[in-house]
Amino acid sequence: MTTSTRVQWLLWLVVLFMMFFSLLPEDGFKQAAVFSLLNLLFYALVIYGNISWLYPRLYAKGDITKYIAGVLLFLPAAGLARAFVMSGIYNAWFTDMPQPVTWSIILRYMAGIPLLFLLSFVFRMAITYFSLKQQTAALLLQNTKTELNLLKSQVQPHFLFNTLNNIYYEAYREAPQTAILIERLSEIMRYFVDESPKDQVNLSAEINFLENYIALEKIRIRHDILLRFTQNIPGTYSIPPMLLMTFVENIFKHGIDKTSRENVIDISLTQQDNRLLFTTTNSLPEHASAIPPHGSGIDNLRKRLTLLYGNDYTLQTNRTTTHFTAHLSVPL
Repeated sequence: MTTSTRVQWLLWLVVLFMMFFSLLPEDGFKQAAVFSLLNLLFYALVIYGNISWLYPRLYAKGDITKYIAGVLLFLPAAGLARAFVMSGIYNAWFTDMPQPVTWSIILRYMAGIPLLFLLSFVFRMAITYFSLKQQTAALLLQNTKTELNLLKSQVQPHFLFNTLNNIYYEAYREAPQTAILIERLSEIMRYFVDESPKDQVNLSAEINFLENYIALEKIRIRHDILLRFTQNIPGTYSIPPMLLMTFVENIFKHGIDKTSRENVIDISLTQQDNRLLFTTTNSLPEHASAIPPHGSGIDNLRKRLTLLYGNDYTLQTNRTTTHFTAHLSVPL
């Protein structure tokens, strides 16, 4: 249970007990308990009806007119429902002289509805505050763990880079192709050390990292693969580091048949409506096993995306008998 959820439950319990003890002296235990609970349910209906349904579905999407119309229909309907339900239960359970539901009774029960509607915005701001606070704490924890893991792996990185450079120059004279691979490995390691601790990296650096990784993975495959990496990014953008790596890594872990001559991979990276769209499609081996649904890179990526973007992202995967497709959309 999140902090926001716990705070909401605690708040509703406090309101419930306040109403109960205010009604108890005049109405008795049973009637006070029933009416306190009913009032609480109607309060929750008005507040959550606005902040969880009307506001996000209409106002947040720019449909102001529809939002106002929805509010003008929703509030009287909630007030009428409250009047008839409360009066009906009172007449059935707590009096020997049932009273008809008059306009004065309806207006009395509807009187507090507009105030509840206004309070719903305060409620929404409180929920947003606690949600953001929890997400910030989770991001700080994740960044701390990442930094600790990175520190553990940084065993004299400059020594490793200098050694790789020396090996590169030695190999270049005898085997230029091997030297190029060594250079790519050096760039990957430098990316891990210099870029991955950052909150944001240049998209071109992320693309270069992917290209280096793909080049190194190719040398482990016996036959050539048909790989198309389409890029259409007009402009300069920044994204969180290692955001695109999971899809590509999964291709080479689960979607490549090292003995086949028919491995096909399509990677597309585009920008549309100020969003980054990343899609990968790869053919599957004839007897491919399913990508593990739990503890896999996809699940970890989804958790990270939720921390970074809340609900403002799309991550979809689709598997057929012959192909696996993954799609990611995040704001730029």
